[in-house]
Amino acid sequence: MTHAGSVETAAGKGYFDMSGKVVLITGGSRGLGYAMAKGFASLGADLVITSRDAASCERVAEEIVAMGRRALARPCHVGKWPEIDALVDDAYAAFEHLDVLINNAGISPVAPSSLETSEELIDKVIDVNFKGPFRLMARIGSRMVERRSGCIINVTSTAAIRPLPQFAAYAGAKGGLNILTHAFALEYGPDVRVNAIMCGPFWTDISKAWREEADKTSDAALKRIGRPEEIVTTALYLASDHSSFTTGAVIEVAGGIR
Repeated sequence: MTHAGSVETAAGKGYFDMSGKVVLITGGSRGLGYAMAKGFASLGADLVITSRDAASCERVAEEIVAMGRRALARPCHVGKWPEIDALVDDAYAAFEHLDVLINNAGISPVAPSSLETSEELIDKVIDVNFKGPFRLMARIGSRMVERRSGCIINVTSTAAIRPLPQFAAYAGAKGGLNILTHAFALEYGPDVRVNAIMCGPFWTDISKAWREEADKTSDAALKRIGRPEEIVTTALYLASDHSSFTTGAVIEVAGGIR
């Protein structure tokens, strides 16, 4: 199994060369975002690492710098547009351009029932999983269009097409993000590509309450849940110039989940 940090050897830098590219990853300090950050850095990219935890952003940025790349640690709550606008301004001030935006940050609180779901919970879920990516795509994507180059990757969820009552709001928000992916691809084409990775369950900190049981009892084709490093090459493919005819796509990475 390929692990984050060994992508260059496994994939071949000829196809996935990220030298000179600057990548902004939300939720980049842990889980899928962290694995992608290390994978992109291993292939020459510089990184903007953002999440709500400043200390975690700094830790990951230090790891990226130790790999010989540049990195900006910039905490941000992606559910709040003023913070997003400040993040974008600081990222461009530091690097002058952004080549890849990865909207990875998300929250998926479980609700006991629809009746007991509060307006506050709905607002939080929509803010982080839908409104935040919308604003980031609008702010960064429009500048990519001006530069006539760029790639946006949205990390969504199979919950969007296989919803359950416990996370209906999350499923709705991720379904909306799938739709936004296609809408922004149409708006920003032909120079900027916009795609999505629709993930199944993964072994991350967020899933620690249920990951072991899900890993043992999975009815997916691969009979387990995913590991963070297993998303990296899909993101690299979508960010690579070699995927130049892929836009508006939603690629499922879910181990053959039912």
